[in-house]
Amino acid sequence: MLRKITLALGLAALTLGASACNTVKGAGQDIESVGEAGDRAI
Repeated sequence: MLRKITLALGLAALTLGASACNTVKGAGQDIESVGEAGDRAI
């Protein structure tokens, strides 16, 4: 159950982050920040 919630939140953050960035560099930073947030959560 916790894994599903974490996955849903991660996907939501990725979607919002991807829609907010305007460049490829920004997309890379967004993906990196989501990965770091996942590491901190685990």
